[in-house]
Amino acid sequence: MAYDNICKYLAENYPADLVRWLHGIEVTEISVLKTELNSEPIHADSLTLLQTANQILQWEFQTLPASKPSLPLRMLKYWVRLREKYNCPVEQVVIFLKFTTSSKVYTNQLLESNTNHRYRVIRMWEQDPLPFLANPALLPFATLAFSESPTRLLEQVAAAVDRIEEPLAFTNISACTQLLAGLRFDQRLITELFPEDVMQESVIYQKIIQKGHKLGLLEGKREGLLEGKQEGLLEGKREGRQEEGYSIVIRQLTRRFGNVENQLLERIQKLSITQLEELSEALLDFETVTDLAVWLASHQQ
Repeated sequence: MAYDNICKYLAENYPADLVRWLHGIEVTEISVLKTELNSEPIHADSLTLLQTANQILQWEFQTLPASKPSLPLRMLKYWVRLREKYNCPVEQVVIFLKFTTSSKVYTNQLLESNTNHRYRVIRMWEQDPLPFLANPALLPFATLAFSESPTRLLEQVAAAVDRIEEPLAFTNISACTQLLAGLRFDQRLITELFPEDVMQESVIYQKIIQKGHKLGLLEGKREGLLEGKQEGLLEGKREGRQEEGYSIVIRQLTRRFGNVENQLLERIQKLSITQLEELSEALLDFETVTDLAVWLASHQQ
């Protein structure tokens, strides 16, 4: 899910560029909305309000098509909440980031009985890389675009990133590019083409660390937490891993649901490192605390 956070960061900081890419329109006034939708809190990846057109644009970034509930049902739920809350047209776009042969990435509607809800779907591996290479804000997405020579494409992206003159933009775009490139390329190649020390200075990298999201590509670099070859947030046998994993899961739960009752906290504390890792991933699909209780019940026999 850290990949989704990278996309959220780009959407929040460069909304006009993404609007131009995804909708082919120029806008001057954009408000990025909170992604929590009441009554029962659910979170969408990116909600952007076009004030000039009185329209909601929702961008949902997906690493893979697997989802619970199903992605078409989620999109319908988002649409209903947004329409109810803002009472204006809603345009939804799902962007699949990582290549897959799953037929689910070609589904663009929920069709059940008398209900038919449609949304747009973009598969990054089918996209022309040239528009991304021409816009610094979209360079991270260029790493996932179509190319008959992926390595050459990554070299072009690295060269384009290196031409960014503004220091802060260079640091953060470089970090986002390296992170998204991890969905497609070997880490050794990424390290060869991009300055590794830039990552530590990046705002988006620090946010991912602070929020405790799992990202196998970079978590092995976090000083004091992991040593040696590690590809996951909780992977490893060093003393203190379980306590760290528990702390991260609790931060994720608190951010998502607020305070969690002590009985559930005690049950989480009894989980193994492997189970904490599984819960860290699973809770991103939870919609209520009841989902957490059900998950714990099924994993603590």
